[in-house]
Amino acid sequence: MLSRRALLAGMGAAPFALIEPGFAQLAGNAFIVSGFPAGGMGDLVSRPLAEKLRGTYAGNMLVESKVGAGGRIAAEFVKRANPDGLTILQIPSSVMVLYPHIYQNLAYDPFADFAPVTMTTTYSFSFTASAALPDSVRTVSDFVTWAKANPGKSSFGIPATGSALHFAGMMLQRASDIPFTAVPYRGGGPLLTDMLSGVIPVSFNVLGEVLPHIKSGKLRALAVCSPERSKFLPDVATMREQGFADIALTEWLGWFLPSKTPADLVNRLNGLVREGLRSPELVARLAESALEPNHQSPEEFATMMRRDYEKWSEIAKATDFKIVE
Repeated sequence: MLSRRALLAGMGAAPFALIEPGFAQLAGNAFIVSGFPAGGMGDLVSRPLAEKLRGTYAGNMLVESKVGAGGRIAAEFVKRANPDGLTILQIPSSVMVLYPHIYQNLAYDPFADFAPVTMTTTYSFSFTASAALPDSVRTVSDFVTWAKANPGKSSFGIPATGSALHFAGMMLQRASDIPFTAVPYRGGGPLLTDMLSGVIPVSFNVLGEVLPHIKSGKLRALAVCSPERSKFLPDVATMREQGFADIALTEWLGWFLPSKTPADLVNRLNGLVREGLRSPELVARLAESALEPNHQSPEEFATMMRRDYEKWSEIAKATDFKIVE
């Protein structure tokens, strides 16, 4: 099997190949680099878009996982890549707008080291109960009452330390003054396994990961953490509606290129992603996992990213949570 370097080396000096008059695609292989394992939520976005961009943006589009450190390894890899448009970072918003406030030795600057292309999807979080919690607990208020009566059992599962889901739990603990111990897992899959087995009473999850099990009755949603109700669970009240106004969180999945990538390449990729996200077939597939397509111009995306960065700065200061490595 050829290495990635060998593939790139075989492209020759010119990065473009003309496929029709007036239109140039990138020659060779472009890589969509994800910070998380194959088969997860990111693949639901990257692989269909790779198919749609193949032969238009680049001669070939491949999806590559650089797993580890909660997505930071992938970000560092793309930061160091050539700014030729052939290496695209797909990453959740936390890696760009939350991590800079909690990791004291972050090896990348989200604003200086990357050219924002567009967000691709947004998604909500669920505050989820397992069978370990009494059936009478149906709301966040019910849970707070139970937690105060059962301090030794009051723990919550999260897919990763320092994630936005971790902060949702810390914010609930702070607002309700309950004993609430975070139990971090190595991803949403292992957490879901323990929730279905009743190992842990509650968890904060990406909605799409638990939605089928909520609908089947194996799990139940006590709340969604988005500012407004999710169209995928319209009967479940938000945290805000249940008295926790500050817990109004959503996350996005975004695409980035290395800084100094020419603006025409950034804009070209942005436009093609926009067209891909308009596909009714893709929209339907994303909805099955509670993902909503969402496209912005590079300028709009950069503005929103800065706004989210400032929002998480305030949240991180309030919790005083830091990770020292």
